[in-house]
Amino acid sequence: MIQRFIELGEGYSDIYELVELARTNSHRLHRLLVLKTVKNDREVVSPVVVLKPAGEGNLQPLYICREGIPVKEPSVQRLQLFEDLSKEVESPIIPIEVKPSSEFNEGDLYFNYIIGILRLNHLIPPLQ
Repeated sequence: MIQRFIELGEGYSDIYELVELARTNSHRLHRLLVLKTVKNDREVVSPVVVLKPAGEGNLQPLYICREGIPVKEPSVQRLQLFEDLSKEVESPIIPIEVKPSSEFNEGDLYFNYIIGILRLNHLIPPLQ
């Protein structure tokens, strides 16, 4: 199985899109994750919606709003949207501490790093 990150933006409307993706695809929902890191001396989180592959497809999408939500006010409302989604779809949010994406020269290297962590912790299926 191939896992691929699909990156949404970092803004307020992007978290709404992420939540709606999970709602409309709740029958495909695999996991909800929150990647925690410190970037530029600020604690930020990246909500992630992991879906199961569509039909006969071999692609598992991981939708992410990368490092767009500061843990401190006023962004708590965005985190609350994700927590409300978790209750609605009855899927717990799994928090994971990771390095910031700024430590990687390319976005693809960062996403490969995250996929490695998720596979190692059996949060997504292994490469086949």
